[in-house]
Amino acid sequence: MKKIAIIMGGYSKEYVISLKSGKVVYENLCRKEFDPYRVYLFKDKWIMKDDKNKEYFINKQDFTVSGNKQLKFDCIFNAIHGTPGEDGLLQAYFELLRIPCTGCNFHHANITFNKKYCLSLLNHLGINTAKSFFLNKNQIFCTKKILKKTGLPCFVKPNRSGSSLGISKVYEEQKLLNAVQKAFLEDEEILVESFLKGKEVSVGVFSFKNEIIVLPITEIISQNDFFDFESKYSGKSQELTPAKLSPHIENKIRKTAKKVYNFLNLSGITRAEYIIVNEEPFFLEINTIPGLSKESIFPKQLEIAGISLSDVFKNSIYTSIEKMNEKIKIL
Repeated sequence: MKKIAIIMGGYSKEYVISLKSGKVVYENLCRKEFDPYRVYLFKDKWIMKDDKNKEYFINKQDFTVSGNKQLKFDCIFNAIHGTPGEDGLLQAYFELLRIPCTGCNFHHANITFNKKYCLSLLNHLGINTAKSFFLNKNQIFCTKKILKKTGLPCFVKPNRSGSSLGISKVYEEQKLLNAVQKAFLEDEEILVESFLKGKEVSVGVFSFKNEIIVLPITEIISQNDFFDFESKYSGKSQELTPAKLSPHIENKIRKTAKKVYNFLNLSGITRAEYIIVNEEPFFLEINTIPGLSKESIFPKQLEIAGISLSDVFKNSIYTSIEKMNEKIKIL
């Protein structure tokens, strides 16, 4: 039986959501094929918990359980949103240790988590994106120059962050500086993006048995001014799955979502957001480790599609093991 470490937690404010996602994975892994272990990675400690919640420290040198060198994991199921689970850090770490890890590899994770890199690449490849202006903390900037490119209203967001943390919607030039300062609390790099007026949709895409599957599309209707953290996780949004779209637009979105998955050379499960403007999908961002809690969009899309979480998790694990075995052969 394969020993699977389900890693959850992380170093960002998204750790609360990650704990819920990890719990879902733990509950849905088939016990006939897998022996799952709950592993929590925090800044101050890496630990494993048994069924009685007793803690065992993880040895960071080889990712074994301290005091039990016989317990070596066959695969890592990554359920950490944000850093270090979604930005490529842990993927690189596990690749060095030659331990299979679910999801995309480290350099693709790094590109998708960095909004500037991801948007620039996709825009270059012909995918519609909003106009944007990049800033870092050491940069002197002029609000008029920024707004000349993006216009008002605009969004100010951290370059490397998830769950809409640190995002502001700005309607007036005098409010831009406060929004920039708020975003800099989350990251040393930020983006100012033009506002796209249209219908927002979320699209789950994943590889399953060597085929790329696009799940039923979800329309997002936020009670707040935009789909912020509160809307996502406090029930202040309406999510319609499947979305009420014309066959023509739905087909466009599905084709675009598949293109993005291929262009970014992704693997495993993903969820991306788009805005439909004048019947054209505009890419906003992508999550390579989407939320898996009961409130999350991806599991609801799977349910509508008639695909079980257990089957998707099983496929992710075996695909990751196969990929690592191939890499080891080459090395």
